[in-house]
Amino acid sequence: MKHHQEKIEDLLLTRRELLCRSGTGFGALGLAWILGGDGMLLKSAEAADAARLNPLAPKAPHFPARAKQVIHLFMNGGPSHVDTFDPKPALEKYAGKNLPVENLRTERKTGAAFPSPYNFKRHGESGIEVSEIFSHVGNCADDLCVIRSMHADVPNHEPSLMLMNCGEARLIRPSMGSWITYGLGSENQNLPGFIAMCPGGYPIQETQNWQSAFLPGAYQGTYIDTRHTELEKLIEFIENDSQALPEQRRQLDLLQALNQRHLEKRWREAQLEARIQSYELAYRMQIDASDAFDLSREPEYVRKQYGDSVQGRQILIARRLIERGVRFVQVWHGAGQPWDNHDDLAVNHRKLAGECDRAIAALLRDLKQRGLLSSTLVIWGGEFGRTPTVELPQPGANAGKVNGRDHNHYGFTVWLAGGGVKGGLVHGATDEFGFRAVEDKVHVHDLHATILKLLGFDHERLTYRYAGRDFRLTDVHGRVIEEIIA
Repeated sequence: MKHHQEKIEDLLLTRRELLCRSGTGFGALGLAWILGGDGMLLKSAEAADAARLNPLAPKAPHFPARAKQVIHLFMNGGPSHVDTFDPKPALEKYAGKNLPVENLRTERKTGAAFPSPYNFKRHGESGIEVSEIFSHVGNCADDLCVIRSMHADVPNHEPSLMLMNCGEARLIRPSMGSWITYGLGSENQNLPGFIAMCPGGYPIQETQNWQSAFLPGAYQGTYIDTRHTELEKLIEFIENDSQALPEQRRQLDLLQALNQRHLEKRWREAQLEARIQSYELAYRMQIDASDAFDLSREPEYVRKQYGDSVQGRQILIARRLIERGVRFVQVWHGAGQPWDNHDDLAVNHRKLAGECDRAIAALLRDLKQRGLLSSTLVIWGGEFGRTPTVELPQPGANAGKVNGRDHNHYGFTVWLAGGGVKGGLVHGATDEFGFRAVEDKVHVHDLHATILKLLGFDHERLTYRYAGRDFRLTDVHGRVIEEIIA
């Protein structure tokens, strides 16, 4: 029975195999011409095979880049821009009263104006105003490019997370980190090119936030739970207690040979290729991972600058990964949506900012001191902002409290630093209350187009052909914000 089953499996053809075996192979020849990405067609099956030998090998962008690597500090849940980087003194005048304009419709009903419970202060030569809860980051104001005119599509977490991370709110699309590693590869072949760190578990939408979707699986993000400090818990099964590296290498070589035979019969199935690549990367990670994630190798004064906390540790790890050539590092604040403060905002935002403020400032100073800030683009923000008006009590939502803010996609703040952006700059503005972006508006697609430009890509040319269409991170949208590029 087993023999017959194997014979039957050998007779089954994939669509690619059918093209290869039909019409003396002309179908496969046509397929080889349409497999290319980056807006270019591959000239032959041999070229396709060469590209697949090492999908994470470093690649040249379309034109000279300002940035080579990215650290994305993701404050999931939606930090309030009017309490962090976009002060609105007009809210004081209407405190506890209705605004003179109609409240914009958001996810939940909102009421009177809610002035920020925090003080703002001007910092640096640029005089950028920053909330007291981010006083350490404020001291780096002259390195920040604060975009106060961001806007998205809807006031809901799930689609807004997908839009910010993948450029598409509803359909499955590759994440920004996947697009960037697809375009540039990685400078360290012993570590993943794209790493997503989130302490305590997943954010909402889970692994979709760092998915590769229809891009080859080698470009998806590798998740690390940074609540742990032991390497074996940070990266499961990274250590082999029963075999030394040479013995593992011989075993893996045999496995790779068998896998290659299996793969050749299926004419390079993408999912199978990704699995084979993952085995090889897992072996190589044993060489570099223990070094990259071992913070005891950092001088004590550096560890003190970042702070001995979960955020301090993971943000320091981010710098160590960038230093070792990892292309894209995403640092999430925590599982779920910690910045989603529908109530008790004054307490919760202060607590959350206090957990990461010192470490973020240390990161910016550290990168600058090491000569890495000029080539590393640091991004801070969430999926949207919050309303300048107080959220009204909702059944089962905010326990009858009237001291929080609802989601606000009409206007919010993201800041960038390093990587070729102008420091000490405020770009755009929301209205006098902080409800809607009104000056030099920047959509999420525009942000993505600008990030790709800083990395050396024309966002309209960085494409991948799938299902008969050339897809890109910015879909059919996106305008580069030239005013913020140094």
